[in-house]
Amino acid sequence: MGSKQSSHTFHCNEFLNGKGPPALITQANEEMNIRYKELRRVQPDGQMTWVILHRDLPGYHSDNTLQISFIFPDGVQTESHPNPGKPFAGLRQWAYLPDNREGRKVLQLLDKGFSRGLIFTVATNEEGVDIVSPADVPLKTQPDGGTSKTSYPDPDYLKNMRKILKDKDIE
Repeated sequence: MGSKQSSHTFHCNEFLNGKGPPALITQANEEMNIRYKELRRVQPDGQMTWVILHRDLPGYHSDNTLQISFIFPDGVQTESHPNPGKPFAGLRQWAYLPDNREGRKVLQLLDKGFSRGLIFTVATNEEGVDIVSPADVPLKTQPDGGTSKTSYPDPDYLKNMRKILKDKDIE
């Protein structure tokens, strides 16, 4: 402090009759609680594993293939799901990525998102049955198949997946 300034420390709340802004720690905690609620876990308990297949994917001829396995047993919905207390059908799902630098990065992000419960959810299908389903994450569930959105080739898939996962705060 300069020599002509008061040494009295004052606080906004003192001069605003306690109606000043909340303390920074309070604001930070409120922001984190809101953020946590937005990203609350809705994915049922399951398992994610992966292996390397010694074959290429269309469009990635010099790379092996990462085959990711997602397994969810049948279960009962929690308060985070659409119909708490009701059963849901489990899922066995495979997804494919090229075994290269970008594919490994997407695999790492999927693993992070899976451990945070953000990749799958419980949803009601067209027949009215509650099932485990990907949560707005487009997985390549067929290694090849031409123009299908669930298969390769798809030259923009890895870039698009990174953006989708980033939008879910998975970086």
